[in-house]
Amino acid sequence: MALISCPECEAKVSDSALKCTGCGFQIRKPKRGFLGKLFKWAFILFNALMAFWLFSYFGSVGEIVSTSDSEAAQAGAAVGATIGTSMIMGFWVFGDIILGLLVLFTKPKS
Repeated sequence: MALISCPECEAKVSDSALKCTGCGFQIRKPKRGFLGKLFKWAFILFNALMAFWLFSYFGSVGEIVSTSDSEAAQAGAAVGATIGTSMIMGFWVFGDIILGLLVLFTKPKS
């Protein structure tokens, strides 16, 4: 364990310390562990995938509604599109809650 000088107050602190014990200046930023990085990237990729899924679903629903022959078919397609959109949004919200909590619980301690 080596001692370094705090850039703010010039006090001697450990090189493994995150903050200066004298003035509280943050010497180095805490880093996430392996699981923290894994959950953070899973959260980011999950949101990107869900956004892609939702917008591609909107494109296919618009195509189905516009090619429907009767008004009843268009109404059925609109109802089905609403149900499908709410299911996708529900999966998105529940997945975000679970992954968001995992990201929160694996954040670095300061």
